Amino acid sequence: MRHLKVGEEISYTGKLYTARDQAHKRLVEAIHSHKSLPIELKGSIIYYCGPTETPRGKIIGSCGPTTSSRMDGFTLPLLKLGLSAMIGKGNRSPEVIAAIRKYQAVYFVTYSGCGALLTRQIKKKTLVAYADLGPEAIYELEVKDFPLIVAVDSQGNSIYKPGFC
Repeated sequence: MRHLKVGEEISYTGKLYTARDQAHKRLVEAIHSHKSLPIELKGSIIYYCGPTETPRGKIIGSCGPTTSSRMDGFTLPLLKLGLSAMIGKGNRSPEVIAAIRKYQAVYFVTYSGCGALLTRQIKKKTLVAYADLGPEAIYELEVKDFPLIVAVDSQGNSIYKPGFC
């Protein structure tokens, strides 16, 4: 991911995990308590998403991105353990941007308001952890050609800085 530059558009094919506020809280509590995590963070991608109920005959319900700044308070411990990328919408705090740079990670955005359209890129959904959280549980998604834009690159450059466009 280190070669990706801010503003670059890619189509990602592979695995990623969904996780929102409550799942992040549990992950960080487990880290602070020195408990094992339900997912391997090193090299992983977390998509800030809580899929809606899956319609009959579909793989997943609508799965658009959640506002990323809501996860900022939980992000540093995850990056420290090797999280390689995050996907969401909106800007990140200066502390998170500094940590992205320090740990050579990437922050992507994807199309907000298009959760139903993004379902076309989801090929498989598997519940991994925290089933009691419903849509905020952690799911492993297998995606094909998932549209991403580099919002913060591994050098800390951000599309949200004035003068980028």
